[in-house]
Amino acid sequence: MAVSLLLTGDREIAALHAQFLGDATPTDVISFEIDGSAEVVVSVDTAKRCAKERGHAWADEVALYVAHGILHACGFDDIAKKDRVQMRKAERRVMAMLGIEIDDVDA
Repeated sequence: MAVSLLLTGDREIAALHAQFLGDATPTDVISFEIDGSAEVVVSVDTAKRCAKERGHAWADEVALYVAHGILHACGFDDIAKKDRVQMRKAERRVMAMLGIEIDDVDA
């Protein structure tokens, strides 16, 4: 799967969030599956805030958001509790493959 990645700030991701999902608030990551490719948009501003709160590097938080977005494009969801459990397991596997350990992931 080809992946297009945009690292941006809260203002731009809020505009995209409003345009495509009808919610004008900033969010951590937005992803789209388009013709077998993943379009992933990550807010570095949000990653920096959340990483500070969680006590790890902001680059690790960005990696988590990228993984989360790609998993969404691959069909994972996190709305229902049982789906969220599966998403979190997949996130932990991806992060472990990257050599990154993050507790209590909540992308």
